Amino acid sequence: MEGDDASTGVTTQDEEHDLDGNYAPTDENDAPETTPEDATADDAAPEIVPRHVVEAILFAADSPMPAAKISSVLGVGDARDVRKHIESLNESYATNGNSFRIELLAGGYQMMTLPAYNTWLAKLLQTRQETKLSPAAMETLAIVAYKQPCTRAEVEAVRGVAVGDVINRLREMNLVKIVGRAEDLGRPMLYGTTKRFLEVFGLPSLNDLPRVEALSSGAREPARGTPGQDSPETPPNAAEAEGTDSDDASTNENGPDANSTQSASEESK
Repeated sequence: MEGDDASTGVTTQDEEHDLDGNYAPTDENDAPETTPEDATADDAAPEIVPRHVVEAILFAADSPMPAAKISSVLGVGDARDVRKHIESLNESYATNGNSFRIELLAGGYQMMTLPAYNTWLAKLLQTRQETKLSPAAMETLAIVAYKQPCTRAEVEAVRGVAVGDVINRLREMNLVKIVGRAEDLGRPMLYGTTKRFLEVFGLPSLNDLPRVEALSSGAREPARGTPGQDSPETPPNAAEAEGTDSDDASTNENGPDANSTQSASEESK
C-alpha cells in the first residue's frame, strides 16, 4: 500500500510543468542558458531588404535621384529592379494612407508630399520666411547680444542709424526683450536677448557667444604712413647724389671768394 501510495502520490511541480510543456526539463544541466546577448539578438531589428534600402536612400536625398544611381548605391539589381521597389513602396504608402509618395521628377525619383497637404505646408514655409533676418536685423541683434543690457541709443551709436523699427521687429520674433530700465535721464528701456535667441543660434548660454577677436576675418590693412605699408622706393644712390650736389653747391658758392682771396695775396707779395 505504501508502495502504491508512493506510485500514485502527488506529482512534483517539475513533473507538472513537463506535462504542460511550458518549462524546461527538471535537470538544470540539461536546460539551455540564456544570456543578455541572446535576449538582445531576439529583439534585433527586422531584416533589411532592398526595398527598404531604396526608401532610406530617397528619404536622405535632397534632390531627385535617377534609378541607375539608386541601383549603384544599393549594390543589388539594376534600374528596372529599383523601379519595381518604388512601385511596391508607393502601393504600401497608399495602403497605409501616408501623406507622401515617390514621384518621378526631372529624370529622377524623389519623395514628395501629396497636394492635399499644400495648405499646411504653405503656412510652414511662410513661417520660415518670416523668421529670416535681414542684414540690418542681424547687425542690431549682434550689438544687443554683446552689449546687453543696452539702450536703443547705445545700439544706434554703434550702427549710426535709427534702430527703433528693427528692435520692434526682433521683439516680435521673440529674439529681443525688455529687461529693465536704465538709470539715465528719462529712464530709457534696456534690451537683451531671449531664450529663443539661444535656441535659434544653437548656444547653451550667452557665455558661449564667439569672441569678437575670433569673428575678425584678418588683420586690417595698415593705414598710410604706418609701419607695414609699402612706401615709394628711394633710388639707391639718391642720398649720395643729394650729398654730391650739396657739396658741389657749397664749392660753387665759396669757390669765387676763395680764388679772389688767393689772387689778392699773390699781388701783395
